[in-house]
Amino acid sequence: MIGNDIIDLAQSRIESNWQRKGFIEKLFTIEEQQCIKDFDKPEIMVWLLWSMKEAAYKIYNRQTKIREYSPKKLSCTLNFINANQASGKVCCNENLYYTESIFSLESIHTIAVDNFANINNVIEVESQETIKDENGIPYLKIDNTFQDISISHHGRFEKSVTIRI
Repeated sequence: MIGNDIIDLAQSRIESNWQRKGFIEKLFTIEEQQCIKDFDKPEIMVWLLWSMKEAAYKIYNRQTKIREYSPKKLSCTLNFINANQASGKVCCNENLYYTESIFSLESIHTIAVDNFANINNVIEVESQETIKDENGIPYLKIDNTFQDISISHHGRFEKSVTIRI
């Protein structure tokens, strides 16, 4: 299964004051809060962790059909981070999701998969025919088959990804 999230950093600066009292404490675990505090670019860490949670939640929602977004129930850990990318894991109710994130000056894009073997099989697809089921979960229609797709848009950016079969 696949999930993804895109953050338009300019849009996030307009929409969200992540430095306001209570914002970090409301959304992030104690460990994540420490990671934000310790990182040399805390704003980037806030949106990286947020995008990891969002991408993983899309898989969790697809698996369980539960539409309850409680950010602190999604716990992020980073395996690797540099100026251009990061990899990590998100745990939610004993489910583990693997993430890869790409940074640019304008955005953060995170993909998540439930099976680590699929992390290198994620591909971006152009807007094609999609349908949503009764739970609002999107599927890519190819001929007469339906494939998982994750669609994310924020500000100036939109990303649609699927797993190459």
